[in-house]
Amino acid sequence: MAANGSTRPLITFLILHGGLRPGYDYLLERKFSSIWREVKGCTVGADLTVFLTAAAQLGFSERVAVANASQVPARLLIQTGRPLNRLTAQDLDDFAAACAQRAERTGKGWRHYEAALSNTRRVLFHLQIMSAPPGRTGAIAFTDRLRGVTPPIRTALVAYLERKRATCAPKTVSSLATRLMHFGVFLTATDPALQSIADLQRCRHIEPYLSAQVDAVNTKTNEVISVAERSRRVLALAGFLTDITEWGWPDAPPRRLVFRDDIPKLPRVLPRYLPIDADRRLTEELQRPGPGNELAACALRLQRSCGLRIGELLDLELDCVHEVPEQGAWLKVPLGKLESERMVPLDDDILDLIDHIIAIRSPGQPLPHPRYRRPAQFLFTHHGRRLSQNAVRDELERAADTAGLGHTTPHQLRHTYATALVNAGVSLQALMALLGHVSAEMSLRYGRLFDTTIREEYERALTLAKQRAGIPATARTSLPLADITRGADWKTTPLIKSRLAGGFCLRAPAQGACTYANICEHCPSFHSDASSLPVLAAQRVDAHALAQDAEERGWITEAARHHKLIARLDTLIEQAQAG
Repeated sequence: MAANGSTRPLITFLILHGGLRPGYDYLLERKFSSIWREVKGCTVGADLTVFLTAAAQLGFSERVAVANASQVPARLLIQTGRPLNRLTAQDLDDFAAACAQRAERTGKGWRHYEAALSNTRRVLFHLQIMSAPPGRTGAIAFTDRLRGVTPPIRTALVAYLERKRATCAPKTVSSLATRLMHFGVFLTATDPALQSIADLQRCRHIEPYLSAQVDAVNTKTNEVISVAERSRRVLALAGFLTDITEWGWPDAPPRRLVFRDDIPKLPRVLPRYLPIDADRRLTEELQRPGPGNELAACALRLQRSCGLRIGELLDLELDCVHEVPEQGAWLKVPLGKLESERMVPLDDDILDLIDHIIAIRSPGQPLPHPRYRRPAQFLFTHHGRRLSQNAVRDELERAADTAGLGHTTPHQLRHTYATALVNAGVSLQALMALLGHVSAEMSLRYGRLFDTTIREEYERALTLAKQRAGIPATARTSLPLADITRGADWKTTPLIKSRLAGGFCLRAPAQGACTYANICEHCPSFHSDASSLPVLAAQRVDAHALAQDAEERGWITEAARHHKLIARLDTLIEQAQAG
């Protein structure tokens, strides 16, 4: 390290050509700013070129790839004396250990080495030199997560969590651990002498804990926890006590301690969809992604177009599009929150978007699937790894802020997709299938957004009130027909349609059918004669077409309404023909 500018090039030459191997203590302190001029013509240089080529294929910029290559692979090749394709996972572990020892010895951080080391593992995996990609940081053991709980209570909680691992998803068990930890910490603070869960008392332990949750603070935001989080904590505690009682554990309390009324009532809020103008502005902004965020922006556009949950979105595989003869293209949505797969129809615009995603994603070796552990080619890969939820959320936050929308979540895009379908008149059965809901109640939340019965009753009552008060009704301006149908045949538009004797009526699906539609034809006092036969025949032809259109859309009630009109017209035509 004390060598001057004249001697240092000689040391570098000897290191690169195998004449000197100084050790990591020197290599981690030395800056190799001139290494790219010196490596030409030696084995190390050829190996670094292979590394740089692979890094570029994974989407790393030239600046990042060069920095990573000089920080880790160059030092690994010098220290081990082996070519790139003979490096091992142990070599990288030794490098990491040397960085940690340097940090401990000098007090200097090694985060830049840590990031470069992770990228190096990723590139070597895609070069098939490493057998596995860099793993995520291992989960913290339950014992460590519950370190603040007294040993007897901690032992029972840890045993319960280990048992739940056999039947619950890892995220579910992790959430249980967090919520039961809060209960364990409370017991430790209020009754440190408690030796067993069996000794819990309703008045001494449970009720004070329930009261304490009202003012409990989220340690990350320093804000009072929401009602939903309070409910989850109480449910976690109730589930724990119920399970160990049913399982016959010796730690189970002798009597029930948590009751239904202890669970906070959740507000029944409507789905938070984006209004049409906000949806348009956000979509336009996502088509102008921030630097390096194009893949995340495309992911959000696909989520909005197909109504996916964010987990389902990022679990999509490269072969997720299925072409069905005479049925078009469909997107196979993987198992998600409700453990169910589904198929979503795709149009040409969405297919073009998926083709673009495939073109800009980073190729590479298949990655382990988090659910099945088998290798899988995921649709959203960036720099040789899967696109993260945080990257998607960050891009949405940027786009929403630029569009002037404020805080927006990915799940709101799913709500917006569902709301648009409801407004277009999609049936409940189709909505359930498209959203992957397992119960009608889940889908009915969207139906309550624009309840047509409430609207009709409101307008009827308001009109009657104005009549009684002597207030003249305000005339409404009709939109031009071309703006409503966009130039298409009115009989095939996705609207509520009624064929009248002198024309037709078009209403938005959210409005429902007009109460007064065809009221004259169904009136017993209505009569017709032979001069009206052409009008009645034309009305019947259109009513039959409208009935078929409603049946194809799954609008059973609408189809029945048109068939009822057809039957009435048949009667009127017979009467007119008979004179």
